[in-house]
Amino acid sequence: MRRRLAESLAILLSVASLGAGAASGPSSLEAAKVTPPPVMHDAMTTGGHNSTKRPKSKAYQVGTASWYGEQFEGKQTASGEPFEMRDFTAAHPTLPLGSLVKVTNLKNGKAVVVRINDRGPFVDDRIIDVSYNAARALGFKERGVQRVRLDLFQPTPQTVALLQPVAKLN
Repeated sequence: MRRRLAESLAILLSVASLGAGAASGPSSLEAAKVTPPPVMHDAMTTGGHNSTKRPKSKAYQVGTASWYGEQFEGKQTASGEPFEMRDFTAAHPTLPLGSLVKVTNLKNGKAVVVRINDRGPFVDDRIIDVSYNAARALGFKERGVQRVRLDLFQPTPQTVALLQPVAKLN
C-alpha cells in the first residue's frame, strides 16, 4: 500500500510539473504562493536549476535536515502507520500529520515532496527528519545532515485523487 502511495505521489508530481507549464493563467499553486517543483528528472526528485523564472516565495522554514532509516524500519510513527524508510515521508515537530512539504537541498538544488507522518526531530538545531529514500534523492544520505528549505506543497484538486490509496484486488 505504501508503494502504491509513493507511486501515486510520483505520478502526482509528474502531472503537476507538466500542468504548470501548460497552464495559460496562474495555477492554484501560484495563487497559494507556493512554488511548484521544477521539471522532474526522476520519479520523486527534482534537480539542478529551474530555467523558468518564477517570483521567489517566502520559505516556510529554512534550517538543518537529518534522516532516519533502518533502525526505525517497521516501528510505529506518530500517525500510527509503521515507518517505511523507502517511502518519501518525514518527521516534523509541528506541521499537521499528512501535510505535504517540498524539501529543497540548498547545496545542490535537488528537491522532493514528502508527507509528514511522524514527530521529530528531537535535536535542537534540526527542523525536519526525512526518510532514507528522501535523503538519498536529496543527495545528502552520506553526509547525514544538510541545510534545506521547506515549502508547504498544495496539490491541485485534480491531482489530490492520485494521492488516495488504491484498493487492492483480491
